[in-house]
Amino acid sequence: MFSFSVARLVLDVQRCLRIVITRQNLRAFHRSLLNWYRRHGRDLPWRRTRDPYRIVVSEFMLQQTQVATVIPYYNQWLRRFPNFAALARGCDADVLRTWQGLGYYARARNLHVTATTIVNGCCGRFPRSIEQMQQLPGIGKYTAHAVATFAFDQPVPIVEANTARVLSRLFNRRVPVDSNAGRTTLWNDAAMLVPKSNVRMYNSALTDLGALICVPRQPKCGICPAKKFCAAKDPETLPVRRPRLRVRRLRENHALMLRQGKMLLEQSSTRWRGMWILPRLQTKTATGRPIYTSAFPFTHHQVELVVYPLPAPKQIAPDQQWFASIDHIPMPSPHRRAAAYLLDAANIR
Repeated sequence: MFSFSVARLVLDVQRCLRIVITRQNLRAFHRSLLNWYRRHGRDLPWRRTRDPYRIVVSEFMLQQTQVATVIPYYNQWLRRFPNFAALARGCDADVLRTWQGLGYYARARNLHVTATTIVNGCCGRFPRSIEQMQQLPGIGKYTAHAVATFAFDQPVPIVEANTARVLSRLFNRRVPVDSNAGRTTLWNDAAMLVPKSNVRMYNSALTDLGALICVPRQPKCGICPAKKFCAAKDPETLPVRRPRLRVRRLRENHALMLRQGKMLLEQSSTRWRGMWILPRLQTKTATGRPIYTSAFPFTHHQVELVVYPLPAPKQIAPDQQWFASIDHIPMPSPHRRAAAYLLDAANIR
């Protein structure tokens, strides 16, 4: 009984010692992190502004997309839609065309609806309240907190891929970060670390620490400004995630139909709602040898896009239209690549 109690006490002590950052040394952690950030932080275009619109645009684009990919799209978007009012005036096709290439087009639609809501229902002013932000389409907990801290310098935590990795290692958390319990733990840890002032810089620094130093596979612990505060013994094994879902393979058959130098396209009402795609074919209609095949990932699927040549129909469906050029219409990237290749092959541009 005695040996069991001693062992239990030792285990409890070890668990406590793993939490290196305490309220007593929190200021030292902040100071070390911010000093590093001033020297090595990334110069990103959305960090040069406190305009809520520009920050909202960046946060929508950064969802599931890398920073290097986002930057040119961000600059292009702001040239076309410089504020909420300009975006609210834009038509769906123009919005989707400007977003084209970033994928996950629901983000563009939600951003468009959010702009319309701000202009029509909020007198053109973006709300400062996190609760009100989360009532807008496409704005969840993280995005609301990000806008609150980066636009309004509110002392709130943020948890995204980079900060989740940093936090799980700092506190040696072994709960899967993509579980409800893991997410709750991360947000609680993040809230405990947030300073009362200079929050905008602090949250940027924590994000950059994850992006530049506390990277997924080979963390640069030797030069990490937070290494003396970190409880992780084997940081490369963190964060823990639940087992991945199996990738499902799908085959999608489409048609190439040409008439007098024009290509028939149809407007999608499903995955790429509002965008133009090659006409869909039922499996039994797809016969003969395909003239184009490609594959692309989509969420938990690997999609094979297969195109068959078909004669031009005498009548077309209400959602179909003939196009002489695909340059200025919104098309998902896999279909644009296919259409461009097929038009070139047919010497039609």
